[in-house]
Amino acid sequence: MGSEDEVQDRRQPDISLVRLIFCCTVAGGVQYGWALQLSLLTPYVQTLGLPHALASIMWLCGPVAGFIVGPTVGFFSDRCNSSFGRRRPFILTGCLIICLSVMVIGYSSDIGTALGDTKENCSTYVGPRWKAALIYVIGFWVLDFSNNAVQGPARAMMADLSGKHGCSAGNIIYAFWMALGNVLGYASGASGAWHKLMPFLMTNSCCESCANLKGAFLVAVIFLGLCLTVTLICAKEVPLSQLDANVLQQNSGFFSVFKAFKNLPTGMPSVLLVTCLTWLAWFPFILYNTDWMGREIYHGDPSGTKYEIEAYNKGVQQGAFGLLLNSILLGITSILLEPMRRKITTRFVWVIGNFTLFLGMVAMTVLSLISTHGYKTKLSYVANGEEGIKIGALAIFTILGFPMAILYSIPFATAAQLAANEGGTQQGLVTGVLNLSIVVPQVIVALSAGPWDALFGKGNIPAFALAGGIAIVGTFVGLAKLPNISNDYIKSDSFGSMH
Repeated sequence: MGSEDEVQDRRQPDISLVRLIFCCTVAGGVQYGWALQLSLLTPYVQTLGLPHALASIMWLCGPVAGFIVGPTVGFFSDRCNSSFGRRRPFILTGCLIICLSVMVIGYSSDIGTALGDTKENCSTYVGPRWKAALIYVIGFWVLDFSNNAVQGPARAMMADLSGKHGCSAGNIIYAFWMALGNVLGYASGASGAWHKLMPFLMTNSCCESCANLKGAFLVAVIFLGLCLTVTLICAKEVPLSQLDANVLQQNSGFFSVFKAFKNLPTGMPSVLLVTCLTWLAWFPFILYNTDWMGREIYHGDPSGTKYEIEAYNKGVQQGAFGLLLNSILLGITSILLEPMRRKITTRFVWVIGNFTLFLGMVAMTVLSLISTHGYKTKLSYVANGEEGIKIGALAIFTILGFPMAILYSIPFATAAQLAANEGGTQQGLVTGVLNLSIVVPQVIVALSAGPWDALFGKGNIPAFALAGGIAIVGTFVGLAKLPNISNDYIKSDSFGSMH
């Protein structure tokens, strides 16, 4: 028993809090591109001809890959004996693939034209561009694939390096960088000015909205490169062979990934279940937030008349602005999560987040019904009612930043602490397995959201209503099933405590 301190010392020397913060900059770079993906890509692919009912299907391949990528990358990063460290080789490779995929997405219209799509100018042609849509979806799938490959090792690395600061500190820092990346990414998506700053991006097949997407992703590549460089320099990982050579001898075969599932820490099944319900309630909003603003609030249509297309694009930009406000509150909340968790325990913080999400989904459903009914009955122009609805939509976007901060931090912090309580040798695997509880809901929503909406009529209202129902179920299941990681596991650290 007396050797435990020696093992801990061999695992990773303690680093300063400031250095730990800079180790996580890559999370901001990845999230910058992820914010653009969430706010712009679902609306944009519909301008290429993919129907709204099928738009969610393009999100399917990424999570399917995540079934394998998350646990496998996590497992092998736990056992990677590179002199560069356990996590950084996977982070570097994943980021390079992200850069390639976003460039394919940005230039999909130009590539489609080169492959045989219409030569007609995009300012007059509003029909489908099927080759561009195919290239776009392939790039989108690769982007989702590589995001999975980066985020798991990056979170595991923060748990590895957190040392005396605690797993809680590592996850709070990660959530803060995600919030900052969101703020910058959504601001970039909401600006709509990239085609003016970089007019050379506009081509015969790529007009303003396309050029804005292209410009935003070019900036995303540069920003990710800078963030990645800082992380690679600051995160001085000690090679595994210098830490605990015994780990190299344990379960090193490929199929050991699946065998390791039976050795997950106590309490993980409940965490996986509640994580699955939480993300199942979140994904309709994540997939359709800006599309909802363009359709239900601004009454636009990406495949309609010129006026409807302009209204839709304006709604998408306002939706990106709403997500910017959301991310500001997310960043503030992420700093406050630790004192909240210390006062009312991790379980109750998570439950409060799910209940807030339930209220938000109900509010979006009600606002959608009021907006569409008012528009159809020509009442939306009376007494500034339309402006009131738009302000209400932005308010909902903003308030949802609170439960989103919980979503980005608490499940991962809980899983990391459960792993730490049993020796801390499975951080990568546990993070990868937790990723399964994210991709399973994404698959379900991707397959069912379009048909579900079509069953009750076009639009996003049915998906948001169902999400509210799932959120309240997740609230009660969390109360009943989540492990009570409380002050029994807390020790003093730089942020005040550890789960």
